[in-house]
Amino acid sequence: QVQLVESGGGLVQAGGSLRLSCAASGRTFSNYAMGWFRQAPGKEREFVARFVNWSGGGTVYADSVKGRFTISRDSAKNTVYLQMNSLKPEDTAVYYCAARPLIGSNYGRDYNYWGQGTQVTVSS
Repeated sequence: QVQLVESGGGLVQAGGSLRLSCAASGRTFSNYAMGWFRQAPGKEREFVARFVNWSGGGTVYADSVKGRFTISRDSAKNTVYLQMNSLKPEDTAVYYCAARPLIGSNYGRDYNYWGQGTQVTVSS
């Protein structure tokens, strides 16, 4: 079992920045590939960013956030981050981190563990 707890969301003006954190506990964190997803009101959950695999192996981003968001990890702290710059009103959503064994995926259905989510609101 892996427990995930997100933090760092809030209200920010367009053009601003936020850094989300996802603290993991439970089973060996290092064996899991981590990703970030988001869900806006009335919309389906969508992929945001992820690592290629459990050891990192590179990163993958949704086209809508490429060049603005950066996913990173601190294995010593069992924490994954999402640095979000140049935020836009369309980035408003609840952001979730997720974990799945070994290999990352762009599809939420492939992930076994989810956090409770953190709200990000970007005002225009």
